[in-house]
Amino acid sequence: MLKSRLTKIVAGLLIAASTVAGGVAIWGVSATSAPGPLLESTTVVVERGAGLTQIAHQLAAKDIVKHPTLFVVRAWLRDAQHRLKAGEYVFEERISIDRTLDILLEGETVVRRVTVAEGLTAKQVIGLLAETEGLAGEIETQPAEGSLLPNTYHFSLGDTRQEILDRMTRAMKVTVEELWETRAPNLPLETMDEAIILASIVEKETGVAEERARVAAVFVNRLRKRMRLESDPTVIYGLTMGSGSLGRRLTRKDLRRDNPYNTYRIRRLPPGPIANPGRDSLAAVMNPIESDEYFFVADGTGGHAFARTLEEHNRNVAKWRKFRREQRRKQRQGGD
Repeated sequence: MLKSRLTKIVAGLLIAASTVAGGVAIWGVSATSAPGPLLESTTVVVERGAGLTQIAHQLAAKDIVKHPTLFVVRAWLRDAQHRLKAGEYVFEERISIDRTLDILLEGETVVRRVTVAEGLTAKQVIGLLAETEGLAGEIETQPAEGSLLPNTYHFSLGDTRQEILDRMTRAMKVTVEELWETRAPNLPLETMDEAIILASIVEKETGVAEERARVAAVFVNRLRKRMRLESDPTVIYGLTMGSGSLGRRLTRKDLRRDNPYNTYRIRRLPPGPIANPGRDSLAAVMNPIESDEYFFVADGTGGHAFARTLEEHNRNVAKWRKFRREQRRKQRQGGD
């Protein structure tokens, strides 16, 4: 009789315990999938080497999770305790514990970006990366002029500046090799390096996309005839060596000065690129349009006037000079 009664009591206790455990489990699953306490999106940086408990308390401090212990338990149940990835994360408002774990497990970090414009010199690119927030480390290897492909590069917090430079270098190598394979026949360019040099000049000569192949054709025609390229940007590079803008207009004295980049003095390409050309300028140089033009000059609209003969070119130059005189006159009148 007593034994039967004890058996019923033990059975009742086990059933009660099982019911409580089941209720706790149901509550736990429900709590981890329910909306969290976060009222607005926030950014959290999980440092490398941070442990599960540290991450849980970091998330609780930001109101991303309400119960750090529940976060820890849920991570263990999902076998995620050693698989949470470091990085910079944005968590949206009312995010659940399960979704938070998903983000940390998948490493859905914030994607940052840096845009390197066409025509920047290597020194200017280094300066840009030095000022880019979120990148780490110093530049280990100074890039050669013309070795970096301009583009928008994505990165995560903590990626190094050298990594970005290495990616730009690889991208330039791949791009040049690809375009070189499909280049036009009979170009006056013997190597890929020469193509990069000429593309850098085209890049600095025009900011009008539609003109690149036409400008390239002018320079290709001049190289074939052993004519001087007479490109102002090469002279400027010879004076600044890629440090930036000259800060003034070129003078006749500048054009007469002997240096290997002065294409008013030499009848060949300069010894190296004068900037980092973009893909479009590289493509223009390796596949210029068919043209019998040998000259161009600014036309006052942002583009250029092209000419086949020196006589026609001189008329275009006269129009350009007249335009500049008019502009200066208007500026003086505006300042009076």
